[in-house]
Amino acid sequence: MTDQERKVFADEISAGLSANPKSISSKWFYDEIGDDLFIKIMNMPEYYLTDCEFEIFNNQTDKIIESFDMRRSFDLYELGAGDGTKTIELLKQLNAKQFTYRPIDISTNAISNLQSRIKDELPEIVVEGISGEYFKVLKNLKNNRPKVVLFLGSNIGNLRDDQAKDFLSKLSDCMHIGDKLLLGVDLKKDASIILPAYNDAQGHTAQFNLNLLQRINRELGANYDLKKFRHTPVYDREEGIAKSYLECLEPTKVYIEALDQSFEFEHGERLFTEISRKYDIDTLKLLTESTGLELISTFYDSRKYFCDALFEKQYRLKQPKYQGGAEFEFNRPVVAIEITNFKGGYNGSVGSNHA
Repeated sequence: MTDQERKVFADEISAGLSANPKSISSKWFYDEIGDDLFIKIMNMPEYYLTDCEFEIFNNQTDKIIESFDMRRSFDLYELGAGDGTKTIELLKQLNAKQFTYRPIDISTNAISNLQSRIKDELPEIVVEGISGEYFKVLKNLKNNRPKVVLFLGSNIGNLRDDQAKDFLSKLSDCMHIGDKLLLGVDLKKDASIILPAYNDAQGHTAQFNLNLLQRINRELGANYDLKKFRHTPVYDREEGIAKSYLECLEPTKVYIEALDQSFEFEHGERLFTEISRKYDIDTLKLLTESTGLELISTFYDSRKYFCDALFEKQYRLKQPKYQGGAEFEFNRPVVAIEITNFKGGYNGSVGSNHA
């Protein structure tokens, strides 16, 4: 972590712990220890998301590639690439096509490991990994080459709906007409299936969440006693949202040396760390309404727990987004489009998160 990154980390921790209720962005899960723990989580039997999406890529890769409809050389971007386990299945089948694979991840460690893996397993693939937050990198997507963007693992679920729509609008702005987005989403289902995915019997998810406090101890000189906090996941089926908290087990005060600040926690107080949204097709259509992205194909696992949804960029705005009366350019007829006005402080800071 650079000095600048450490300053951003410290500033965000200060703001989050000073808020009511307290919260910390899930992007800070991903240091080297967090990366390793998340790989363990993805390999746990309770974490069905990985197996479901892997099944889709293993059994339907030809259909997915055909739907990309890329007839000349293109760039394949992956946001939040992680260890690339699922994507490698796609890369194997794409090997005959001319493309450059450009994985993006907030974790420098994850990008380094992924590039090494691709070099070992698929040396003929051209890989140009990029480390950083998506919207600091996305401006580099604005080139003339056709592109396919992968946003897998239901990482979109780590955003509130207003943030997700803003994210997809910004992503669409970086795409040309005809470019594609393959978006992986976890589907709504019973809590008996969802909750164990965020509270595995081996305790990896609990360690993953608690490592956030340990990281603050390591990098900012805090004195969190991890025994005084426990990982607490909840799921509201009607709302379709799973949330993760660190719950304080007794009154405690934490001092953070880098901030020269102390923060008090009451017994039972919850520190919010992550949201994991679950979807249906209607919700997806609402999220992409007025973004220029149109749903053209869906790919499900055999149990219909998970969906990889393919969108195509259909039009672009002639005027800035979120202003009434903006004009559109289409590559096919559209009856009516309404632009929604957004307010909020989302800054696009998302990593390869635990969706």
